[in-house]
Amino acid sequence: MRLAEQLGEAGELTIAGADALVKACEQAKTAAEQQGAEELMAFATSAVRDATNSAQVLRRVHEETGVELRVLSGEDEARMTFLAVRRWFGWSAGRLLVLDIGGGSLEIAAGIDEEPTVAVSLPLGAGRLSRRWLKADPPGAAELIPLQSYVDEQLMHRELDGLRGWEIAAATSKTFRSLARLAGAAPSGDGLWAPRVLTLQGLHQVRNFIQRIPSAGLAELDGVSASRAHQLLAGAVVAEAAMRRLGIDELRICPWALREGVILTRLDQLSAG
Repeated sequence: MRLAEQLGEAGELTIAGADALVKACEQAKTAAEQQGAEELMAFATSAVRDATNSAQVLRRVHEETGVELRVLSGEDEARMTFLAVRRWFGWSAGRLLVLDIGGGSLEIAAGIDEEPTVAVSLPLGAGRLSRRWLKADPPGAAELIPLQSYVDEQLMHRELDGLRGWEIAAATSKTFRSLARLAGAAPSGDGLWAPRVLTLQGLHQVRNFIQRIPSAGLAELDGVSASRAHQLLAGAVVAEAAMRRLGIDELRICPWALREGVILTRLDQLSAG
């Protein structure tokens, strides 16, 4: 829903953003009822979590739709996304590192089990950064340099120190998929099982290419959606900085992410019960 782009100057979710959230919940509830679903799992992430009027928005959603939105913490996002990636690659993946760039936050998780030993959430979402730092289209050095400094500063999080020794480094999210496609990965038409990777070298070349193109031009490229083209450059800055900070040369792209992690977590709960 790109709600990270609907935060006002005081950090509140705007009326337009709240209206869109209510409408989306109404539509999802109606679709679930039409399909005969017995349980509706509704969750919100960083934009709603960080909004200064989060409680009021959640109350409005419940009063107008009957839907109770569960707000996931940043660590929960990281853990559930990690579970989805672990199940996708299987136990043979060994020690696993997972990166996920959303609209409002960047999640990083690592571990050898289904529960990560490290789960970090940072305010480095592509939508959030685009709204705050990038005004020109395309942006110039006057905007990109301070953005890069801010991203690097946030990535100095102490839990990331010494995070090494994984067998597979993986990435999820539309941002990473788009960047991988621009770097030469297989198109979506090749199916979920087609192997896709994003190298640091390829990402660096893509970033240098897209930072000179306005968002309207980016939207015409294969693998880039028109609704997210304007935030792709900020996502590329975060992706490259994170790979350099963690010493990653290559990321394997995973089609499963937070949504699948939430579903898998619920299925595990049902089977245990």
